[in-house]
Amino acid sequence: MDATLERMPALYLSHGAPPLADDPIWPGELAAWSAGLPRPKAILMVSAHWEEAPLALGATETVPLVYDFWGFPEHYYRVQYAAPGAPQLAEAVRKLLRAPGTPVQDIPDRGLDHGAYVPLVEMFPDADIPVLQISMPTLDPRRLMDIGRKLAPLRDEGVLIVGSGFFTHNLAALRHTGPGVPGWSAEFDAWGNEALAARDVDALLDFERKSPAGRLAHPRTEHFAPLFVTMGAADAAGDLDAEKSVIDGFWMGLAKRSVQFG
Repeated sequence: MDATLERMPALYLSHGAPPLADDPIWPGELAAWSAGLPRPKAILMVSAHWEEAPLALGATETVPLVYDFWGFPEHYYRVQYAAPGAPQLAEAVRKLLRAPGTPVQDIPDRGLDHGAYVPLVEMFPDADIPVLQISMPTLDPRRLMDIGRKLAPLRDEGVLIVGSGFFTHNLAALRHTGPGVPGWSAEFDAWGNEALAARDVDALLDFERKSPAGRLAHPRTEHFAPLFVTMGAADAAGDLDAEKSVIDGFWMGLAKRSVQFG
């Protein structure tokens, strides 16, 4: 891939479910965010909804989306996002990640899942930027940060690295009947924001033990895990200090905090 003089930022975003498209606020926040970014040459997506080991590369040509959700109205299953494939990016990822004992596999018919395409529809609606999705081979925060560090050189080649999860993710929030948002969601969001602002990497890596309500905010950690790929890509480039929350607030009781490094 050809180098560019402008280093791309690294993003962690909360992606929402398919009905995000109907929210009166959130799609506009995502669109405004992307409008303020340099135009990427390609996008590398790491979604909470694809765990596969060894690390896998998705399709490098346009294939059907993965509608990995159930029980929604039919029109959500008709959404299309026919972004170009990114074979050059895939080859660059292979070179950066493949090493003895760390194989990389290809799954050429694996399309973008909703953790990838739902936010991309709002951020880059023309679907004219090549996109590659890779799997998370582990949920271990330290190993994911290491993967992010290895991927960091792509940022200098015009690649936007995006970790897509949800800052809090416990669907018990959907059953919350009290005023406001669930306490555990608000507490974890506030703690996470403070930890990011303080660059407290050790606390974030150990969030299950060191955060308030960590196990309630993330009964399973796959939606927080993509943050660590993003943080690794930022750390390798010395950008952890250049962090800012771009989107905050709550959606159906879940914290939609989304952050940018660089």
